[in-house]
Amino acid sequence: MQASWNDNQPIYRQLRDKVIASILDQELKEGDALPSVRQVSADFQLNPITVSKAYQELVDEELVEKRRGVGMFIQSGARNRLLTKERSQFLEHEWPLILERIERLGLNVSELFENATGKSQGESNE
Repeated sequence: MQASWNDNQPIYRQLRDKVIASILDQELKEGDALPSVRQVSADFQLNPITVSKAYQELVDEELVEKRRGVGMFIQSGARNRLLTKERSQFLEHEWPLILERIERLGLNVSELFENATGKSQGESNE
C-alpha cells in the first residue's frame, strides 16, 4: 500500500479504501493476515486509533475478522462480496453518467473500442 493521503476524506477512510483495493486487486487474499495496527501506524506514521478505526470498519462490513490475540484476517468470500457491491454501485451511479456523456459527445461503441485498444473492431490479433 502506498502512503499518500489527501484532504478530501478522513485518513481512516482512505486506509480502509486502500485495504479494499488490495482485496479487489488480489494483493490480499482470503485468509491473509492484515498488518498489525502497530506496524501500519509505524509504517505510515499514523495514530494507532486511526488504523484501528479503519480496521473496525472492515470488521463491521464483514470483510475482515478479528481473532483475539492473533490478528485480523480477510474473511472467506470478501472479494466476491466487494465485487458484487462495487459492480452494483458502478452500474447504478457511475455508468448512467458515463453513458450520458458518451451520448452527449456522439460517440459510438466502435470508436470507444478502437480508442481503448488502438485498433478497429474489424482487425484481428494476428
